[in-house]
Amino acid sequence: MNSGKLLGEERRNLLLDKLLKASKPITGGELAAFANVSRQVIVQDISLLKAKNHPIIATSQGYVYLEKNKQDQPLLERLIACKHSPSDTKEELTILVDHGVFVRDVIVEHPVYGELTASIRVGNRIEVEEFIKKISLNKASYLSQLTEGLHLHTLQADSIDKLDRACHDLDKAGILVKEEDN
Repeated sequence: MNSGKLLGEERRNLLLDKLLKASKPITGGELAAFANVSRQVIVQDISLLKAKNHPIIATSQGYVYLEKNKQDQPLLERLIACKHSPSDTKEELTILVDHGVFVRDVIVEHPVYGELTASIRVGNRIEVEEFIKKISLNKASYLSQLTEGLHLHTLQADSIDKLDRACHDLDKAGILVKEEDN
C-alpha cells in the first residue's frame, strides 16, 4: 500500500491506527505489506506496542486490538473443562459458536511448563473453519494433545442461558468434563 518504507514510530502509529480500525484480525503478512517491511519487523513493532500497554494479541487469524470494555453489555465468562480427540475439535467449537458463545482461549496443564494458554478467539463458524484450516495447513498440533485431550476453554457470552445451553450440548456430545466424571 505504501511505496516507501515507513520508519520507527511513524510506522508503529500507522500500524496501531490500522489495528484500531480493523473489524477483523490482520495477519503479520498483511501488516508487513502495508508498511513495506519484513514480517520480523512487524513482530518487533507489535512487541513494542504491547510494551506501551496497547492490548494487542496474536490470534490464529492475525493480530487483534482488544477493545476496552464495551459499555453496552458486559460479557459473562465461564471456564469449562473438555476432553476429546483432535478430530472432535471442529464439533466442539461449532457447538459453542452456534449457541452465540465466543471461545477466547484454550488452556492445558503441562507437566514441565505448568499452565499453557493459547488464544483461539472464535465466535462464528467461519472463524472455526479458518482456525481448523490453519492448524491443518501448518501441520500443527492442538495443545490438548499434550494432555491426552484434556483442556480448558474460557467462554464468553452475553447471557447465562447461552453458556448453559452450549455446555448442555457439549455434555450430550460427550465432550464436557464434569465433576461427577472424576
